Amino acid sequence: MSKAKLGAVALGALRSNVATRRWPLATISVISTNRLLPLLLLSGVLVSGCSTVSRHFPTDSGSLAADPVRVLDRMSWGANPSSAREVMRMGIGQYIASQLKPDATPDLPQAVEAQIAAMTITQKSLLPLVGQLEQQRKEADTIKSDEDKKAAQQSYQQELTRLAREASTRALLRALYSSNQLREQMTWFWFDHFNVHQYKANLRAMVGDYEDRAIRPHALGHFRDLLRAVVYHPAMLIYLDNAQNAAGRINENFAREVMELHTLGVDGGYSQRDVQELARILTGVGVNLGSITPNVKRELQSQYLRDGLFEFNPNRHDYGDKQFLGQRVQGAGLKEVDEALDRLARLPSTARFISRKLATYFVSDDPPSALVERMAGEFERSDGDIAATLAALFASPEFAASLGGKFKDPIHYVVSAVRLAYDDKPILNAGPMINWLNRMAEPLHGRQTPDGYPMTSAAWASPGQMATRFEIAKAIGTGSAGLFRGEAPSTGERPAFPQLSNALFYGSLQPKLSKPTIEALDQANSPQEWNTFLLASPEFMNR
Repeated sequence: MSKAKLGAVALGALRSNVATRRWPLATISVISTNRLLPLLLLSGVLVSGCSTVSRHFPTDSGSLAADPVRVLDRMSWGANPSSAREVMRMGIGQYIASQLKPDATPDLPQAVEAQIAAMTITQKSLLPLVGQLEQQRKEADTIKSDEDKKAAQQSYQQELTRLAREASTRALLRALYSSNQLREQMTWFWFDHFNVHQYKANLRAMVGDYEDRAIRPHALGHFRDLLRAVVYHPAMLIYLDNAQNAAGRINENFAREVMELHTLGVDGGYSQRDVQELARILTGVGVNLGSITPNVKRELQSQYLRDGLFEFNPNRHDYGDKQFLGQRVQGAGLKEVDEALDRLARLPSTARFISRKLATYFVSDDPPSALVERMAGEFERSDGDIAATLAALFASPEFAASLGGKFKDPIHYVVSAVRLAYDDKPILNAGPMINWLNRMAEPLHGRQTPDGYPMTSAAWASPGQMATRFEIAKAIGTGSAGLFRGEAPSTGERPAFPQLSNALFYGSLQPKLSKPTIEALDQANSPQEWNTFLLASPEFMNR
């Protein structure tokens, strides 16, 4: 079929979608003729004449061994030639086992490890880093000259932004090149679950440590340990205002989100009284950004705790007994917090809430209730073992049946495209990827509200999103994205052309492409256009 004829067929399908209000008519007017075909491919219109963007493509529902690359595509940040070879060498069962329980050996290429090692957030621990910044901020505030004060305050803000960019770059490098792909996916998942917004206060200096020390070590461990690490981290305490929570000045914000978003879920069976009582339990749990230890009452000095920036100040704690989730909590200081977290982590409501969210992330926008119940049962039996809960998910027939049908949110699209295009060749500049995520409204560490980014296709499948994805596909497919041009002039440039027409494509990806997609690829006028069409295809929108 000629390109002109294929375009005509596609245009008819597009008009059909407009007629049924699947696409707004205004969208067509901004699409030039030479972009129509790839945009139609991208939208999913060509898959079956008039399918919607969020259409799930049919998949084989047999054993995982029958389609290991699709399993890889779901469990990792995206299949690429090197990871596909590793899966074929190990076998899918051993691969899943190794991903669920990764060992401690270095899992990044040396060049990538060197990039990360050179970062300030890697070289400095949080206490001296934030202490230095606090001193810089205070000194800026004392400057008399308005012009000099403005310059000093701007320098402080720029340093915060630089540190936040390092955190985003490190997260992307690990997602691109770590051999422990499931751990990196789960690190992102849990950051989203326990979301903090980097632009509140000085959190741009903390998000890297929050991700690296509170979340990543526990991403496949026990949920109780993860929950405690999050609750005790200064980034979370500042973000949800518990640093201001004190006896006589109760702030319920953190307590409410711990139950509604982090553990039980909005329908998890707690009451407003439970929110108030948990807020009382959390009084005195806060942050100390300075070097001065507060004057604690003599009889309470043994209960004072300072660990880095974390501080438990017994002067600010409500020592009265509480009634939390139907049980008495005796006033005992910080011990109350651990008792409450134990209770929350082990309730059936938490098991179901976490299991449903994991199933939504890994299986479908509306996961089968039977799957969620089986996962919740494993969560309870294993005392919240995240890896064991995921093992139950991966072994399920529902997971096998869903492969290839989960729509990619922006970060999955961007990372999977770069992984497929450049395999294990280390990028020199993550800036283009950071900018793409900003354009698609999913910047790393940038969600303002504590609920985290949505995981369902409806949030990411708009015509505007699809048009942006086509532009990204073109930038990656033509090799013009700037990923291999260092940010500093001294780093130079290492030209790299994407190699998408490879053994992985012909052996595993091509057989799953629809006839219209294959016809469109056949009509490409250059390798660059071929790459663009593949990365913009409806099949590549799913994992």
